[in-house]
Amino acid sequence: MARGGWVEPVPIRSPSGALNAAVAALAAGELDGVVAGATHSTADVIRAGLRGLGLATGVTTVSAAFYMILETRGSDSVLTFTDPAVVPEPTVEQLAESAAAACRARRAIVGDDPRVAFLSYSTHGSATGPRVDRVRQALERFRTTCPEIPADGELQVDAALVPSVGAAKAPDSEVAGSANVLVFPDLDSGNIGYKLVERLAGARALGPILQGFKSPLNDLSRGASTSDIVDVACITALMADGGAQ
Repeated sequence: MARGGWVEPVPIRSPSGALNAAVAALAAGELDGVVAGATHSTADVIRAGLRGLGLATGVTTVSAAFYMILETRGSDSVLTFTDPAVVPEPTVEQLAESAAAACRARRAIVGDDPRVAFLSYSTHGSATGPRVDRVRQALERFRTTCPEIPADGELQVDAALVPSVGAAKAPDSEVAGSANVLVFPDLDSGNIGYKLVERLAGARALGPILQGFKSPLNDLSRGASTSDIVDVACITALMADGGAQ
């Protein structure tokens, strides 16, 4: 995407050369955003971004999100799932940073106010363990860095999404039952979760949308359809227009 409009792609013999050239043009301000991945792995796209573009100010880790469209949820039909694609075992800081990046991107892409749930197998102390502690600590860090955004945790996924369950399990929560940004505790749960929702609930999964670069650089599955490419290109344009990374 060139500044001010679309341009015809310039053929470059090497796929890696094309990716690196596009990232260099993005870094130079000649483009508003880049969509890659149809002929590259996610790792290749991220490496090109780290080498040629760099991270946004204050960001230490690239993460990703899927935008899950569920028509059955009515006005709350779009859910953000972060991070189902990049960081296998995120630290407390990485969980909080992924959540913050997802909120910035959601404002640009969906245009509503984020409500964040840090997911776990426990809700407000119903279970204990090191993994629960990590989620709680990530919530506290997020609240410190993004105090204006409603957030809660640890929450089981039904407490995060279903109003009646949220009221029963976390009656004092401002997020339970109405979350639209779901922060998964690790790559396993995030990846499994989005694919279950896509395959069994019939959701459209848009992404993975990369988070954390200085300018919008997004990935595609190498099995991406034409509509997938168009969807991610439109999201990239929204991110560029809204200043989200």
